[in-house]
Formats: sequence, C-alpha cells, structure tokens
Amino acid sequence: MNFETLGLRTELLRAMTSLGFQTPMPIQAQAIPTLLSGKKDFVGLAQTGTGKTAAFGLPLIQHIDQTLARPQAVIMCPTRELCLQITNDLKQFARHLKKVHIAAVYGGASIAMQIAQLKKGAQIIVATPGRLLDLINRKAVKLAQVAYAVLDEADEMLNMGFQEDIDQILSNIRGHRHIWLFSATMPKGVAKIARQYLSDPEYVTVGKPNSSPKNIQHRCYVIHEKNRYLGLKRLIDFAPEMFGLVFCRTRQETRDVAEALLQDGYQAEALHGDLSQSQRDYVMRKFRQKSIHILVATDVAARGLDVDNITHVIHYNLPGEAEIYTHRSGRTARAGKAGCSIALINKKEIRRVRELEYKRNLRFEFCKIPNGRSICEKQLASLMDRIVQTDVNHTEINEYLPAVYAKLADIDKEELIKRFVSAEFNRFLTDYHHAEDINVKNDPKRKAPFKSEKKIRPRRKKTQRFSINVGRRDNINPGAIVRMICDNSGIRSNLIGAIDLNHKSSFFEVAQSAVAQVRNSVRNATLDGRHVQVREVFADKRYQRSASRY
Repeated sequence: MNFETLGLRTELLRAMTSLGFQTPMPIQAQAIPTLLSGKKDFVGLAQTGTGKTAAFGLPLIQHIDQTLARPQAVIMCPTRELCLQITNDLKQFARHLKKVHIAAVYGGASIAMQIAQLKKGAQIIVATPGRLLDLINRKAVKLAQVAYAVLDEADEMLNMGFQEDIDQILSNIRGHRHIWLFSATMPKGVAKIARQYLSDPEYVTVGKPNSSPKNIQHRCYVIHEKNRYLGLKRLIDFAPEMFGLVFCRTRQETRDVAEALLQDGYQAEALHGDLSQSQRDYVMRKFRQKSIHILVATDVAARGLDVDNITHVIHYNLPGEAEIYTHRSGRTARAGKAGCSIALINKKEIRRVRELEYKRNLRFEFCKIPNGRSICEKQLASLMDRIVQTDVNHTEINEYLPAVYAKLADIDKEELIKRFVSAEFNRFLTDYHHAEDINVKNDPKRKAPFKSEKKIRPRRKKTQRFSINVGRRDNINPGAIVRMICDNSGIRSNLIGAIDLNHKSSFFEVAQSAVAQVRNSVRNATLDGRHVQVREVFADKRYQRSASRY
C-alpha cells in the first residue's frame, strides 16, 4: 500500500513525496480513508510516535474549504511543545496549498499576537485547551461553524486536568460537526468523552490497547537503593551513543540528578516545572540539536515531548501508574525505530515490575549492571570507531602537520597509540579501576505472571492522619493519592500508611518522621488536575469502617 491508494489529493501526495514518505504507517493506512469520507466520528488508539499527526492532519487539510477565511477545524493537544510540532507538520503537509492557513495558540506566549494571527483568517487552529478557552471567552475566536474537532493525546490532556476545559470547548462547537479522538491509552476519562460527545464513532486500534509497542525492549536492573545514581552512570557509560531521557519522580530529584551528571562530565540538562517557558525552550532546543545527550525530566514537564531518535528511556524511579510507564517508554522507538526502556529498581519494587508486565502485556528482561571492564571495552571500541570514521580535511590540516610530526618523532607507533588512548580514555580507567559489583545478589528468577490483587496498606503505630477533599465520586483511587503525596513531598511511598476513601473525602496516614515534609509541600497541591485541600486531622481518630481501604 502507498499514499496514492488512500484517496488524497495531488497536492498532499506531492508534499508527502517531497518529505520522503512513501508507505503509510498502520494508523495512517486505517484512519485516512475513513476520515476522508467525513461521515463518521472517529477514535484512533495508537502509541506515540506511530504517525497519528499525518493520520488526522492529511484528511483535515483535504476537507478545508480554501475560499472561506474562518475557523473550520480545531485541534486540541496537551502542551505548547506538541502544539508547535503539530502546526509545523501540518504546514509541511499543506506546503502546496497556499490558501490553507494554520495557526497555533498556546499559553506562555503573547495572546495579542495570537489574536492578530487568527484575524488573518486561520482555517485550522492548533491549540492547548486552556489558551483556546481563554480566546473563546474573550470572543477572539468563534467555533460555531467548526466542522471538525480533533483531540490529540486525549489521555495526556485528561492527566493534565483539562477535562473541564475540553467540555466547555466542545460545547461551543454545535450543529453538524465531527470529532476525531486520538489517544495512546483508553482510560475511563477518555472512554467517557467518547461516549458523551462522539456519535457512533468508528474505532481503529493499532496494537493492543494500553500496551507497549513491540519494538521497545524493556530491561530491568535490580540494585540497592544507595547505588541508584551509580547504576545510572554505568548504564549511560555502557551506551556511548545514548540519546536519552531519564525520568525522575520529583522536581528536586530531577535537579539533583542533572547537576550530578553535569559535575561528572556528562552532557545533561534538567526539565521540570520550575523552569520558565524561555528556559524550557532553551533546554529543548539544545536537546533537539543534540548539544546535550541526556535530558533529566519529570513526567509533567515531559508531557507532549516530541523528539525524534531518542534511543533510551531510563526510569530512575518507576512511575505510580501503568499508563505513565506507557507514555514514558513511548518517547523512544518512534516512527518504527527500535528503542530501549530501562527501569532501575530495588528488591522491594520487583512486584511493581510484575504488575506492569501484567497490566501492559509486556515482559521485562532482568539484566546485570555492567562491570567496569565491560564499560571500558565498550567506550574504547566507540572511541576507535569515531577515529576511523573521522573525515580528514587534508587541505586545512597539512600545514600544521610538520610541527606535529617533529613533536612526536621520538615516540614509536605503539607508544603513541597508548598515550593517545590514555589521553582520551583516562576518566573511564580511573572511574572503573577495581569498580565493585553493584548488582543485588541472587537476582530474582522468573516467577509466575503477576496476578492482580488488592493491596492493603498496613496501619502504622506512630502516624499523623490527614484529610483530603476528594473521594470515590471524583474517580480518585488510592494510587493517585500516593502519587500526589510522593510527587509533591519527595517522600518514599513506604512512609504512607492506610488510605481510606469515602464518597466525598478521604484520609491518609503518614509516618511521623515525614509529617513536616508532607505538611509543607501539599498546601497548593493538585490531584488529577484539580486543586485539593489537605489538612491534618487532630480530632478523634475514629472513622467509618465502611470506607474503602488500600
């Protein structure tokens, strides 16, 4: 199959050819003919990096009436980063259609400039939900005549708390319109949007829902907690050509790991929520240009990240939810390429790996952290490859060579090679001289697949009880509360005791040693996109036993 068989107009086919695309990817081959018909709502489930932008972008451009200078289609996506990426891709697809105008609107940029851009007659608006709703409220954009609405990365938008914004935006798109929803996973919130707003949609699923792409290799390294950073360094050193993402649990941990890597001589930067938009753009520009090879990020900061050719995703800490693992690992192995997702865990976290295998239909390969000799051999081979592949500019270098030859005249070939290698390689020889084995002894043998079971958090003797103003009616589960506490305070989950879910509110216990840390960090916390109120409970500790217990 090729793009010519899908029914695309000549100008779009010319664009795809000039961009180097010949064969459509599975989601494109299955989605484009349906979307070109323009007759049905649509749900497309496929992992990130599988070509979803072209799957909805090409039909959308073909449906646009170039004679009408008003909004005809709107695309919603979770982040500025993805908004700009989609806009750029659509402009490339429409490069031979001069009267198709596409505008990007997102937070963190001048709203006045974006309003001016819209007034020029944008027919396709690519937007983050918050900024689009702001423009609607200012009456700077009217969606009443929009015929197509696309929700891209719908699960990510819900994770970021855009549910209410999406509801309000879709309520402004009335009359005869079609909604196309694309997502990597199908959690309850996405299914609810599909039921509420889509009319008898056509479903297309590429791969198994909520599973990880087959071209990602999942590896797991079991280490002692104290050796987590040392394990990370060894894995980076063992992959000299790594262009990777390292995911951390909190902003502080992200800063600490990135700073440690920089001090140890690695080309690394941090990406977290404390960065301004200009700082984030600067870091991302360096990463895309490969001025830095390792990007250390939090899950929130990396949402919507769209960078090609990432070779490795390293989970410095496992995420609290299986869906987050899927999104993290989906940053590699894009566009059909292979990639590697690596988890650093301690012995207590082995059960969480089994749970991921069960929930995401994948299998981890338990590996050993490489020893010092293996790392040195790998680095030396990489150095030799770079030397062999180096292009020599004979014209420019020849005039400098006589002085070099004179300087090295008394050193024979073998000695020269030794000195050259030592000059380039001494750091690794020093770091890994008599390096100890940091693998946990007696690595776990493969056991039976994880079986889902309800985990009961034990009640602790010395704890402080907190209340939180969300409960079962808010579709909150105990894992989300644990994640909120850990993400904001930086404490380990084993310091959190029993969690009791009521209908409108919930309670959780925290070990006395962590009370001050939790108290000071959750004052302005958000949980699944909504602001929550967390208070210490000093009254009688009796509570309803009918509450769900985790």
